[in-house]
Amino acid sequence: MLAIYQKYLINSFFKSLGIVTLIFFCITIILNIFEELSFFKNVEGINFTLPIFLTLLNAPSILFDIFPFIFLISALYFFSEIIDKNELNIYKNYGLTNLKIINIITATSFLTGIFIVLVFYNISANLKFFYLDIKNDYSKDDKYLAVITSNGLWIKDETSKNINLINAEKIENNFIKNVIITQFDKNHKFQKIITAEKVDIEKNNWIIYQPSVTKENQTTQKKNQIIFETNFNKQKISNLFSNLSSLNILDLNELKKDYKTLGYSSIMVNAHQLKLYSYPIYLAIMVCLSSILMFNVKYNKSRIFNLILGIFISVIIYYVNFFFKLLTESEKIPIMVSVWAPQIILLLIALIGLVKVNEK
Repeated sequence: MLAIYQKYLINSFFKSLGIVTLIFFCITIILNIFEELSFFKNVEGINFTLPIFLTLLNAPSILFDIFPFIFLISALYFFSEIIDKNELNIYKNYGLTNLKIINIITATSFLTGIFIVLVFYNISANLKFFYLDIKNDYSKDDKYLAVITSNGLWIKDETSKNINLINAEKIENNFIKNVIITQFDKNHKFQKIITAEKVDIEKNNWIIYQPSVTKENQTTQKKNQIIFETNFNKQKISNLFSNLSSLNILDLNELKKDYKTLGYSSIMVNAHQLKLYSYPIYLAIMVCLSSILMFNVKYNKSRIFNLILGIFISVIIYYVNFFFKLLTESEKIPIMVSVWAPQIILLLIALIGLVKVNEK
C-alpha cells in the first residue's frame, strides 16, 4: 500500500502534469487550426467546423509526440510548487530524501508511460488514421494511391492520358518483381495489360524489362525494354508508408508481416515499435533529468525561469534527436542507434546527477 506522503506526491505530480498537458493541448489546437484553415482555403463548400473537427482528430497524435517534453516541464512545475510551499524541507525533516522523491515521480512517470503506449497511443493512432483518410479526400494527390497488403504492392496512378492499376509481388532495391499493370483510359475503358518479371522504379519513368502486352485479346512478347510513365518512384513509394503514427500496435504487426511478404524492408516499422516500447523509459528519464536540474538550481528562481529552462532543455533534446535522425537518413548510423543513443546519453547525465542529489 502507498504511504500517505507517496499518494500526496503522486497526486501533486499528476496535477502538474494535467495543467501542463492542458496548456500544450490548447497551443496544439490553436496552431493546428491555422494549418487546417490554410489547407482548406481554396476548397469550396467547406465551413469552419471541418477544420476544427480535423484538428481535434490530429491533436492526440501531436500530444503523443511531445509528451516527453510535457513530462519534463511538468516535473519542473511540480518541484516549483513544493518548493514554494516549503514542503521540501518538511519532507526532509521526516527523513524523506531527495532521491526518494525522485524515485516516486520517476516510477509514476514510467507506469504512466505504459498506460500512454497501451491505451492513449492506440486511440491517437486510430484518430490519426481517420484524420488522414478524411483529409485525403480533399488532397490534390488523392488520385495517386499506394498500399501494401498480403497480396503485394498495389498502386493507383493517374497520368495525363491513362489510369494505371499496378500490382507487384516483391520489392528488391530499385526493382519491383512479378508486375501486372492494368491500364485504362480517362473514361475507365480498358486498354491493355502489361506483365513483366522486373521493373526498374528508381525514377518516375519506369523501365519495364521484356514485358508481355495484352491488348484486344492478343498477347505480344517484347524482347526490348519499354519506358512507362508514372507519378511514382522508389523514394515516393517509400515516403507513402512513412506515417506510422496512424497505425496502432496491432496494425504495425500486420504491416510488418506484409512488408516481409513483399520483401520490403521493415526496419522503419521495427524502429517505430522500438520507440513505442522504450517510450515509458524515455518519459522516466526526462522526469528524472528534470528533477535533478531542479535540485541543482537555486530554489529562489521564479516559475518563469523554470519554464524557460524547461523549454530550453526541450529544444536541446529535440535537436539531439533530430541530429541522430539526420545521421540515420544519411545512412551514417543504424536506425536502432538513433533510437537508443539519445536516451542513453540522457540516462548517463541523469545517473551522474543522482550521485550527490541528497546533498542538495
